[in-house]
Amino acid sequence: MSATKFDSHSHDNQRSHLSTIRSLGSYLWISGRNDLKIRVMIAVVLLVLAEVASVYTPYLLKFIVDDMTGDVNPVIVMPAGLIIAFGVARVLTQAFAELRDAVFAKVGQNAIRQVALSTFQHLHQLSLRFHMDRQTGGLSRVIERGTKGIDFLLRFMLFNIVPTFLKIVFICGIMLVEYGWVISLITFSTLVGYIFFTLTVTEWRLKFRRTMNEKDSEANTKAIDSLLNFETVKYFGNENHEAQRFDRALAGYEKAAVRSNTTLAYLNIGQGVIISVGMVAVLLLSAKGVVDGKYTVGDFVAIQAFLMLLIQPLNFLGFVYREIKQSLVDMEKMFELLFVSREIDDKLDAKPLAEGGGEVEFHNVDFGYEANRQILHDVSFKVEPGKKIAIVGPSGAGKSTISRILFRFYDVDKGYVTIDGNRVDETTQVSLRAAIGIVPQDTVLFNDTIRYNIRYGRPEATTEEVEEAARLASIDGFIEKLPEGYDTMVGERGLKLSGGEKQRVAIARTILKQPRILLFDEATSALDSHTEKEIQASLAEVSKDRTTLVIAHRLSTVVDADEIIVLDAGRIQERGRHHELLEKDGQYAAMWARQQEAASYQEKLEQVLD
Repeated sequence: MSATKFDSHSHDNQRSHLSTIRSLGSYLWISGRNDLKIRVMIAVVLLVLAEVASVYTPYLLKFIVDDMTGDVNPVIVMPAGLIIAFGVARVLTQAFAELRDAVFAKVGQNAIRQVALSTFQHLHQLSLRFHMDRQTGGLSRVIERGTKGIDFLLRFMLFNIVPTFLKIVFICGIMLVEYGWVISLITFSTLVGYIFFTLTVTEWRLKFRRTMNEKDSEANTKAIDSLLNFETVKYFGNENHEAQRFDRALAGYEKAAVRSNTTLAYLNIGQGVIISVGMVAVLLLSAKGVVDGKYTVGDFVAIQAFLMLLIQPLNFLGFVYREIKQSLVDMEKMFELLFVSREIDDKLDAKPLAEGGGEVEFHNVDFGYEANRQILHDVSFKVEPGKKIAIVGPSGAGKSTISRILFRFYDVDKGYVTIDGNRVDETTQVSLRAAIGIVPQDTVLFNDTIRYNIRYGRPEATTEEVEEAARLASIDGFIEKLPEGYDTMVGERGLKLSGGEKQRVAIARTILKQPRILLFDEATSALDSHTEKEIQASLAEVSKDRTTLVIAHRLSTVVDADEIIVLDAGRIQERGRHHELLEKDGQYAAMWARQQEAASYQEKLEQVLD
């Protein structure tokens, strides 16, 4: 890499780090939070007082030693007052530092909380496209490291780097005034050399730390992905394959970690050499000053004490700088999430969805997930309030895309969608989604109780309303037979419940939401025929007098629809009622014949097995 490129990259990093610090600063100095601002100011005052008390202790040590080595017999007269003052100064140094930490704690923790909350809220406002492309394990790791980075940055930058800087200013100033420019220059040069060496080597070592983080995220993503798909791994007996994938990521982490630890040894040795050379030079000069009568023994001791005050925090500078640098990198990754633009956002003049009966209309809609991959072509249909429409067709026809557009997970490329005459892209997303209830094909439940999962439809619902929703979904009998009833845990993604039980929980959840529009997206396609009939009966009860869209693969579930739309390759091929489409003897009739033949074969097979 050329020097120009390196400098450019370094400057970009500095600008990025400064931007990150400014972003964090807005969470520390919050408009309207005077209580937090007062805490910040008190913490700064305490920080300065702690350093003043700390730097004053070598002076007291000097006076004590000079008194003890004077003409007065120390056995007869001991400088007790100075010794007590020395002890008080030491106590004050620690007391001011501890009070500073205690006062600032609320500010720091509030900042961590607000940043984490803002990131979490923003992630929920990003588009479905973003979440389909994300890697959950890596994303959770970014947030985890980012919040830890904030905590580390606040603790060490404010309470290590800043105090160390103040010590350098105070002590170099004292050295210059009290002991001349030579000792002050050597002390300052030693510090500059130490800091330059530390920053240079640490900057070089950061690439190994970044590799460690990348491999750590990769390993974590693979582990979570594998564990979430535990059953699939077992179905195909691929435990060894998964272990090898995980181990390859860990091997990359191991290699980077070894190089990181090896180079750390070089850093520590170099730091030790620089500090030792500087200390020896200063002590030799101060010792010569004592011999020449220029300084007292107390001055020699004070100079050594001043150096020790500087060296103690500098011993951690390499570690602190490296960790602060890494914390900034981790925070940048998290703040980058906050700057990911919302693909779908409310317009400035967006209004809540007006009350209505639930009329849904697609007006000449074109849509593609990507510019060169169009899914829907000139799709138009209307569902009147209280009516039921079914959308059927082969896999990949674009059926589920219609449900995503209705929920406004995506904006259409051409045309528009209305609910009760209101364009969905001119309506607030919260009010739009409150008006629609969905029972999806793959019902995913939270790893919590049955009660929690039903109540998720309307979190403020009462216990009686939750149980009534369960009754309407015909799952109350099953729940009451469970030892813990509604407080039964459903497991990760609801794995402790059967497909039919999960669907009934989803139905109860939707009932509790009380939407004006119902959407059933392949809600029974993954169930056996017996369970499907029971679920269909529940769905029919739920959808009574509500506008209903049914996206279905099994045609037997939609024969009662007011209109059936046959979708193929994103285009409407046929539309009409069940008997009308059969009479046309077109694509729908062919699909019906194939499914009836398959159902007949299945029925005969079951009879033989019985």
